[in-house]
Amino acid sequence: MPETVLRQGPRGPGSLQRWVGDPGEAPDYVVDVVAPDAVPHGWLPVLRGEGEDGGPVVVVHEDSPAVALVAAFDAVINNSDRKGSHLVREGGAVRGFDHGVSLHTEDKLRTVLWGFAGRPLPDDEVDRLRRVEAALAEGSDLEESLCEHLTIAEVGALRRRVRRLLELPAYPLPGHGWPSIPWPPL
Repeated sequence: MPETVLRQGPRGPGSLQRWVGDPGEAPDYVVDVVAPDAVPHGWLPVLRGEGEDGGPVVVVHEDSPAVALVAAFDAVINNSDRKGSHLVREGGAVRGFDHGVSLHTEDKLRTVLWGFAGRPLPDDEVDRLRRVEAALAEGSDLEESLCEHLTIAEVGALRRRVRRLLELPAYPLPGHGWPSIPWPPL
Protein backbone atom coordinates (compact mmCIF):
# COMPACT_ATOMS: atom_id res chain seq x y z
CA MET A 1 0.00 0.00 0.00
CA PRO A 2 1.11 3.55 -0.50
CA GLU A 3 1.85 5.35 2.75
CA THR A 4 -1.46 5.96 4.52
CA VAL A 5 -2.13 8.23 7.48
CA LEU A 6 -5.16 9.04 9.61
CA ARG A 7 -6.27 12.65 9.53
CA GLN A 8 -9.05 14.75 11.00
CA GLY A 9 -10.90 16.40 8.15
CA PRO A 10 -13.79 18.82 7.85
CA ARG A 11 -16.26 15.90 7.98
CA GLY A 12 -14.49 13.92 10.68
CA PRO A 13 -11.68 11.34 10.82
CA GLY A 14 -10.47 9.69 7.64
CA SER A 15 -7.41 8.39 5.87
CA LEU A 16 -5.12 9.90 3.29
CA GLN A 17 -2.84 7.96 0.93
CA ARG A 18 0.18 9.07 -1.04
CA TRP A 19 -0.70 9.42 -4.73
CA VAL A 20 0.96 6.75 -6.90
CA GLY A 21 2.08 7.68 -10.40
CA ASP A 22 2.38 10.88 -12.34
CA PRO A 23 -0.74 12.94 -13.07
CA GLY A 24 -1.61 12.70 -16.75
CA GLU A 25 0.22 9.40 -17.27
CA ALA A 26 -1.65 6.14 -17.63
CA PRO A 27 -1.11 3.90 -14.57
CA ASP A 28 0.89 0.71 -15.01
CA TYR A 29 -1.81 -1.82 -14.11
CA VAL A 30 -1.10 -5.47 -13.25
CA VAL A 31 -4.60 -6.65 -14.24
CA ASP A 32 -5.95 -6.40 -17.79
CA VAL A 33 -8.69 -7.53 -20.15
CA VAL A 34 -7.46 -9.25 -23.32
CA ALA A 35 -8.68 -11.50 -26.09
CA PRO A 36 -8.45 -15.23 -25.17
CA ASP A 37 -5.63 -15.76 -27.70
CA ALA A 38 -3.71 -12.71 -26.43
CA VAL A 39 -2.98 -13.68 -22.79
CA PRO A 40 0.54 -12.35 -22.21
CA HIS A 41 3.29 -14.77 -21.19
CA GLY A 42 3.59 -14.72 -17.39
CA TRP A 43 -0.05 -13.72 -16.82
CA LEU A 44 -2.85 -15.84 -15.37
CA PRO A 45 -6.45 -16.00 -16.65
CA VAL A 46 -9.14 -15.40 -14.03
CA LEU A 47 -12.47 -14.78 -15.71
CA ARG A 48 -13.84 -15.30 -19.19
CA GLY A 49 -16.51 -12.96 -20.44
CA GLU A 50 -17.84 -10.92 -23.29
CA GLY A 51 -16.53 -7.51 -24.35
CA GLU A 52 -18.57 -4.50 -25.42
CA ASP A 53 -18.59 -5.79 -29.01
CA GLY A 54 -19.87 -9.20 -27.91
CA GLY A 55 -16.53 -10.89 -28.55
CA PRO A 56 -14.81 -13.10 -25.97
CA VAL A 57 -12.42 -11.53 -23.45
CA VAL A 58 -10.40 -12.75 -20.48
CA VAL A 59 -9.53 -10.89 -17.27
CA VAL A 60 -5.87 -11.68 -16.52
CA HIS A 61 -3.30 -10.69 -13.93
CA GLU A 62 0.46 -10.88 -13.66
CA ASP A 63 1.94 -14.05 -12.24
CA SER A 64 4.61 -12.26 -10.22
CA PRO A 65 5.78 -12.34 -6.60
CA ALA A 66 4.61 -8.74 -6.12
CA VAL A 67 1.04 -9.55 -7.20
CA ALA A 68 1.07 -12.81 -5.21
CA LEU A 69 2.00 -10.78 -2.12
CA VAL A 70 -1.10 -8.62 -2.64
CA ALA A 71 -3.25 -11.75 -3.06
CA ALA A 72 -2.01 -13.04 0.31
CA PHE A 73 -2.55 -9.63 1.93
CA ASP A 74 -6.12 -9.55 0.61
CA ALA A 75 -6.77 -13.00 2.08
CA VAL A 76 -5.56 -11.76 5.47
CA ILE A 77 -7.64 -8.56 5.45
CA ASN A 78 -10.66 -10.28 3.82
CA ASN A 79 -10.77 -7.71 1.01
CA SER A 80 -14.15 -7.95 -0.65
CA ASP A 81 -13.48 -5.38 -3.37
CA ARG A 82 -10.08 -6.07 -5.01
CA LYS A 83 -10.65 -4.66 -8.48
CA GLY A 84 -7.93 -4.58 -11.13
CA SER A 85 -7.87 -0.78 -11.16
CA HIS A 86 -7.01 -0.84 -7.44
CA LEU A 87 -3.52 -2.16 -8.22
CA VAL A 88 -0.75 -0.26 -9.96
CA ARG A 89 2.94 -0.82 -10.39
CA GLU A 90 5.37 1.66 -8.89
CA GLY A 91 8.90 0.67 -9.80
CA GLY A 92 9.28 -2.97 -8.72
CA ALA A 93 6.45 -2.78 -6.21
CA VAL A 94 2.73 -3.27 -6.71
CA ARG A 95 0.66 -0.74 -4.78
CA GLY A 96 -2.88 -1.52 -3.72
CA PHE A 97 -5.43 0.99 -2.59
CA ASP A 98 -9.15 1.31 -1.78
CA HIS A 99 -9.31 -1.18 1.09
CA GLY A 100 -12.54 0.25 2.45
CA VAL A 101 -14.47 -3.02 2.20
CA SER A 102 -12.12 -5.16 4.29
CA LEU A 103 -11.73 -6.76 7.71
CA HIS A 104 -15.33 -8.01 7.98
CA THR A 105 -16.03 -10.80 10.45
CA GLU A 106 -17.70 -12.94 7.74
CA ASP A 107 -15.57 -14.46 4.97
CA LYS A 108 -16.21 -12.21 1.97
CA LEU A 109 -13.00 -12.42 -0.07
CA ARG A 110 -13.82 -11.02 -3.51
CA THR A 111 -10.90 -10.38 -5.84
CA VAL A 112 -9.61 -10.47 -9.41
CA LEU A 113 -6.44 -12.24 -8.20
CA TRP A 114 -7.86 -15.79 -8.24
CA GLY A 115 -5.10 -16.96 -10.60
CA PHE A 116 -3.13 -18.00 -7.49
CA ALA A 117 -6.04 -19.95 -5.93
CA GLY A 118 -4.92 -23.25 -4.44
CA ARG A 119 -1.20 -22.64 -4.98
CA PRO A 120 1.05 -23.15 -1.95
CA LEU A 121 2.09 -19.95 -0.21
CA PRO A 122 5.80 -19.22 -0.66
CA ASP A 123 8.01 -19.82 2.39
CA ASP A 124 8.69 -16.10 2.84
CA GLU A 125 4.93 -15.44 2.93
CA VAL A 126 4.44 -18.18 5.54
CA ASP A 127 7.23 -16.57 7.61
CA ARG A 128 5.51 -13.18 7.27
CA LEU A 129 2.21 -14.72 8.43
CA ARG A 130 3.95 -16.21 11.48
CA ARG A 131 5.25 -12.75 12.38
CA VAL A 132 1.75 -11.29 11.92
CA GLU A 133 0.27 -14.04 14.08
CA ALA A 134 2.78 -13.29 16.85
CA ALA A 135 2.17 -9.54 16.56
CA LEU A 136 -1.61 -10.08 16.85
CA ALA A 137 -1.36 -11.94 20.18
CA GLU A 138 -3.98 -10.97 22.74
CA GLY A 139 -2.79 -7.99 24.75
CA SER A 140 -0.16 -7.03 22.17
CA ASP A 141 0.53 -3.46 21.12
CA LEU A 142 -0.81 -4.25 17.65
CA GLU A 143 -4.04 -5.66 19.06
CA GLU A 144 -4.52 -2.55 21.20
CA SER A 145 -3.83 -0.28 18.23
CA LEU A 146 -6.24 -2.20 15.97
CA CYS A 147 -8.97 -2.13 18.61
CA GLU A 148 -8.93 1.67 18.39
CA HIS A 149 -10.32 1.32 14.85
CA LEU A 150 -11.87 -2.16 14.66
CA THR A 151 -14.25 -4.13 16.82
CA ILE A 152 -12.97 -6.95 19.01
CA ALA A 153 -14.84 -9.37 16.72
CA GLU A 154 -13.07 -7.96 13.63
CA VAL A 155 -9.65 -8.34 15.26
CA GLY A 156 -10.58 -11.91 16.26
CA ALA A 157 -11.63 -12.69 12.67
CA LEU A 158 -8.31 -11.27 11.44
CA ARG A 159 -6.48 -13.59 13.85
CA ARG A 160 -8.51 -16.60 12.64
CA ARG A 161 -7.78 -15.85 8.97
CA VAL A 162 -4.04 -15.70 9.67
CA ARG A 163 -4.25 -18.96 11.64
CA ARG A 164 -6.17 -20.70 8.80
CA LEU A 165 -3.61 -19.58 6.25
CA LEU A 166 -0.84 -21.02 8.45
CA GLU A 167 -2.71 -24.31 8.97
CA LEU A 168 -3.22 -24.74 5.21
CA PRO A 169 -0.49 -22.56 3.68
CA ALA A 170 -2.10 -22.02 0.29
CA TYR A 171 -3.85 -19.17 -1.45
CA PRO A 172 -7.57 -19.53 -0.72
CA LEU A 173 -10.08 -20.88 -3.20
CA PRO A 174 -13.21 -18.92 -4.11
CA GLY A 175 -15.95 -19.47 -1.55
CA HIS A 176 -19.58 -20.40 -1.98
CA GLY A 177 -22.56 -18.19 -1.28
CA TRP A 178 -20.74 -14.93 -1.99
CA PRO A 179 -19.68 -13.54 -5.39
CA SER A 180 -15.99 -14.29 -5.87
CA ILE A 181 -15.29 -11.46 -8.33
CA PRO A 182 -16.14 -7.81 -7.58
CA TRP A 183 -18.22 -5.88 -10.08
CA PRO A 184 -16.99 -4.33 -12.17
CA PRO A 185 -13.77 -6.38 -12.12
CA LEU A 186 -11.63 -3.42 -13.21
